[in-house]
Amino acid sequence: MGNHRVVIEPHTTDKNYWKDLWKFRELFYFLAWRDLLVRYKQTAIGVLWSIIRPLLTLSVMAFIGWLFESNIPEGTPRLLLVAAATLPWTFFSTAFSESANSLIANSNLLTKVYFPRMIVPASTIIVCLVDFLISFAILIVLMVVYQYTPSINMLMLPLFLLLALITALGSGLYIAALNVKYRDFRYIVPFIVQFGLYISPIAFSSQDIYQSERIPEIIKWIYSMNPMVAVIDGFRWSILGTNDLYLPGFFISSAISLFLLFFGIYYFRKTEKSFADVI
Repeated sequence: MGNHRVVIEPHTTDKNYWKDLWKFRELFYFLAWRDLLVRYKQTAIGVLWSIIRPLLTLSVMAFIGWLFESNIPEGTPRLLLVAAATLPWTFFSTAFSESANSLIANSNLLTKVYFPRMIVPASTIIVCLVDFLISFAILIVLMVVYQYTPSINMLMLPLFLLLALITALGSGLYIAALNVKYRDFRYIVPFIVQFGLYISPIAFSSQDIYQSERIPEIIKWIYSMNPMVAVIDGFRWSILGTNDLYLPGFFISSAISLFLLFFGIYYFRKTEKSFADVI
């Protein structure tokens, strides 16, 4: 008998690729569950880390907002205003960082068998959603302490959470693909997260930007291009009923989020075949 060699390679058509995503859904569940166990079982404080991290961010951002006397809506506690922004930011920053580095972290798996590589960065989002739910419980506790009743806008919160997920996944897919070929990008990811923290309305309100007469209109439009502006303003509008939701800026920010998703998928699919060769 002659020697036979089996070559495993991905389907070339988008139609088959999306079917394969569903076909390999059990692998998606397995990777998400594995990451969840690693996150909470292999740390000294376990689940407490998901509580301590947002609390630290919340405390620092609230102090900065108080220090620089950022405007807050009348009747809204500053701590709640910052908490409503810290919640989506923590979710985005963690999801983006984890998905951007996911291919490198699972390099051994990528070289052994074919499966849609998009499963790897997408599965990391599940762990971040669990962290989000824990952080959301902290916000609920703060609202009870301040006796703050949410408005009917709360029903729109899942929409803004979806927008945060789209932003994290789209940008994460793009950086993950770049990370395989250019390993320097793993050092750029923390810088992107840190820079995004400073230019996102966490310690301050978007109304400080939009209503300021000192800030040129072009700067306000550039500010609106930050996709997390729509997410954070949407969370505050949903949870606290503030007037932070500036519709022109919201539509610009949302359009950037959708662009990141489609471009991230496009670039990821374009470079996916070469991952096993260069990783």
